[in-house]
Amino acid sequence: MSVAISSKSLLELAKSRAPADRERLLLGIVDLCDAGDGASVVASPQIQALLNSIFLGLVAGAEREIRKRLSGKLSSVDWAPVALINVLALDEIEIARPVIAMSPLLKDSDLVRLLVEATIEHQIEVARRPNIGASVVAAILQGAEPAVMTALVGNPSAELAPADMKRLVDAAREIAALRAPLSGHPGLTGDLALQLYIWVGQALRQSLSERFRFDSKLIEAALAQAVQEAHLGAPIGQRPIVLARDGEHEAMEQRLIEKLHSAGQLRPGYLVRALQEGRLSLFIISLATLGRFETDHVHRVIDSDRPELLGLACAAVGIDRSVFPSILELVRGLNGGRPSGGIDGARRAIDVFGPVTAQVAATAFRQAALSV
Repeated sequence: MSVAISSKSLLELAKSRAPADRERLLLGIVDLCDAGDGASVVASPQIQALLNSIFLGLVAGAEREIRKRLSGKLSSVDWAPVALINVLALDEIEIARPVIAMSPLLKDSDLVRLLVEATIEHQIEVARRPNIGASVVAAILQGAEPAVMTALVGNPSAELAPADMKRLVDAAREIAALRAPLSGHPGLTGDLALQLYIWVGQALRQSLSERFRFDSKLIEAALAQAVQEAHLGAPIGQRPIVLARDGEHEAMEQRLIEKLHSAGQLRPGYLVRALQEGRLSLFIISLATLGRFETDHVHRVIDSDRPELLGLACAAVGIDRSVFPSILELVRGLNGGRPSGGIDGARRAIDVFGPVTAQVAATAFRQAALSV
């Protein structure tokens, strides 16, 4: 199909009010993107004017998979209608994610609006976006959502001023998830690292000491002051310093998952993302919450030699059979090779994704977990 014919066809479809023609118009745009003709055709003034006048109806009435394809294809182009990109960025997170991550048409003001209006998952994607500017960073810090701030710290290209780093280190006193990424952040200074040293566990303390070569007297003085403030209370107007405690990180993650779940934002895809980010405890808590399982049961199954039980749990919460091998590999990589069982165990785990309902899989998991 030539560019000229494509232009004519798109114009005819854009003028039509028939739902089928409008769906064909969206699919035509996607096909043009695939063919490399999108910039020359869709960027023409006639097409732009028509699209800008009807895009809301097009996207609102389109099937989910079409919107998802459109988002992926338009995520990196600079010729798409700006309003269309903004609507896709506010769509459900699986559709919005590529646009939020890459679209050059989203300005800082658009990203700030997402931080105010969109879900936590959308906000996390904004915080992960490469090269976000000072106004976006300021909005994230003002919102003070722990998961979003943690994503920001994990984004080395974000425009973080020294005052922003100070604010994040201060927040790490109460938000345990910030501590590990802050420890390795390129913008961390020696003074802030010494402040962070007080609140982290032993492994991170060793890492900070090796990186900044702290004087032992400075460390002793900082720890002594922290202990004194923790027991006697900090100066008026300041909150007492809370030293790192075992289980604090997991408790924070539990609160995050409960918040996501109560807002209807905890979905099976979150399990894969947690594992990809190396957060096994977050995966365990999320899986237990989605399946209404005992967290201890999920812990025991993951440490067992029966990967088929993990398969049952995943089947119960809607994980697809094709996705499970990746989940099992990621869990084993983060958990010292457990659940064990090797290739045979992996085959047994895949077999549980049979023609059974999620409810049956959940019941089978609960019963089997009692014997682990």
